[in-house]
Amino acid sequence: MSPSARRPVRVAGASGGFSDRVRAIASLAKNEEVDVIVGDWLSELTMTIHGTGKIRNMEQMMKARTFEEKLDYAMFAENFLDCFLPAVPDLASKGIKLAVNAGASDTELLAQLIDKKVKEMGYNLKIAWIEGDDVTGAVKGMLNKGEGFKSLMHGKSVQEWGLDPVCAQCYLGGLGIAKALSEGADVVIAGRVSDASPIIGAAAWWHEWTSDMFDELAGSLIIGHLLECAAYVSGGYASDFREVLKAGKHLNLGFPICAIDSKGEGVMYKEKNTGGVMTVNSVTSQLLYEIQGPQYYNCDVTAQIENIKIEQVGEDRVKVSGVKGLPPPPTTKVGLTGFAGWQAEYHVYLCGLHIEEKCKWTEEQIKFELGEETLKKFSLLKFMQNGASPIDARNQDVATVDFRIFAQSKDRELLNMRNPQGFFRVSMVTFLQSCPGASLGNDMRQAEGKPYYEYHPSLLPQSALQQRVHCLWEAEGAVDGKKVIDMPLAPEFREYDRQQPSYETTNPIPLDSFGPTVRLPMGSIVLGRSGDKCSDANVGFFVRNDDEWEWLRSLLTIDKIKELLGPEEYKGKPIDRFEMPNIRAVHFLLHDHLDRGYDACSTYDTLGKNVCEYLRAKTVDIPIQFVKRGVL
Repeated sequence: MSPSARRPVRVAGASGGFSDRVRAIASLAKNEEVDVIVGDWLSELTMTIHGTGKIRNMEQMMKARTFEEKLDYAMFAENFLDCFLPAVPDLASKGIKLAVNAGASDTELLAQLIDKKVKEMGYNLKIAWIEGDDVTGAVKGMLNKGEGFKSLMHGKSVQEWGLDPVCAQCYLGGLGIAKALSEGADVVIAGRVSDASPIIGAAAWWHEWTSDMFDELAGSLIIGHLLECAAYVSGGYASDFREVLKAGKHLNLGFPICAIDSKGEGVMYKEKNTGGVMTVNSVTSQLLYEIQGPQYYNCDVTAQIENIKIEQVGEDRVKVSGVKGLPPPPTTKVGLTGFAGWQAEYHVYLCGLHIEEKCKWTEEQIKFELGEETLKKFSLLKFMQNGASPIDARNQDVATVDFRIFAQSKDRELLNMRNPQGFFRVSMVTFLQSCPGASLGNDMRQAEGKPYYEYHPSLLPQSALQQRVHCLWEAEGAVDGKKVIDMPLAPEFREYDRQQPSYETTNPIPLDSFGPTVRLPMGSIVLGRSGDKCSDANVGFFVRNDDEWEWLRSLLTIDKIKELLGPEEYKGKPIDRFEMPNIRAVHFLLHDHLDRGYDACSTYDTLGKNVCEYLRAKTVDIPIQFVKRGVL
């Protein structure tokens, strides 16, 4: 059968991160008719942990004499085995392929461990692993030659950043995974491939796409973006969650599956006999999560998403099409991790009247006790009132405010909670002279300083990559019992501006033309989703009807978003905007909004997931004709 005549490949998403449900691979392999299962175990946080851990353990690893001793210091996603091993019998008997990025910073060791465990279970699965994402040496060499590695978030070079990189990992594409599968691999273990790359690899292998088939690759890239966060696309984190709750479908949300055809288009659905939904709203919500603009970049291809189409084609079945492909950029994203110091925090709980004054009292007492000289030792000391104390609250917990004292410093002793001259011991003594309605928690472990890192995302030339596929079985052309395949670069690259296209709407419609209005939270009729890429936050909004789209695109200008954020939340940084008319969506990218990203962030919204809901709760003038259709 020619590749173009093959049925769609059925790819299931089994994990959106290391904290996802353990059952997924085994359940999908046992109960669903799928061809490939993929999973994502990594993030900027986990790569920082694994990358710095590998550097820290390097000396012990070099001294280790046996494989078991090396495992004591290995830096891969340990909980992957809990997910994988129960699925082995069904993967083997059904011939289902598996491709995951759980290798983190010790991909080879995880692949060898899996090979050993599978054989001990009596099965003969072929294991491959992907090399090339650890570029610490290449990056340090380029830095020594004067390369600046300007941040994608704030534009500062590494020198301006001021931290020495400890490790560096780049994001690989999916064609190495496709090559491993075409060589006969049953399980492919990768490190930091992009989140969507395992899906690209699965579809490219199945349909025998070549590296110049950009439309097809781009379609699978965006489907990969939808699948890689697992139940996010099947009702999780969707802003119309109350509909799922009312229907009683909020428990055990099904993991998603997509049937991807030879054109790179696909039909999304979910596990049978599970909760959750697969709707235009749930898919659109996930699409808007963690995108940066109308162009979505990958090592293999660039996807143009402005004209994407998302259509309901059956119950819990949604078709995704309309994505166009362009050549990939000559660079790939690389994340540099630098040690930034130590951080600690503790909390005072305040209740009752005059909360603002109580916070002021507490903050000023703490600063006085610390003194001017000690205050100079903090790189960050932040006092945060979280919540309000309403009059006539229904209970005392609702009326309690969390007053958070958050500290960062390069002085380890300053954040040693046993140090009588340290941050915690000095500032805590104010408690017995505090304002009324103040209390402390009974667990102070967060007050002990812990090391923290900053993440510096930049671009690395793809020509600096050395991506290889390693086959751990006796294969034709193998050397010393192992076959290694060097992956070529893409056949064509295209330069793109670092600044993505950004524009206001064309021909905005006067808002008063929509008739009488009522002041309500924007989220009464507008859905949306937000996420993070290091310190950037993206947020997209969409509506359900065409006339509402005309209103939404006219309402949501860049200045309107600044107004809705408010003076305390708008950081004064650039905001980008673009539209996706086929799905009635407007998207914004808030540059450098999240205070250095997850690893160092001092706010509660470390992953940018909450900014959308904050904005949807802001009131705007909504046409009454739209409200009469029913609010969300």
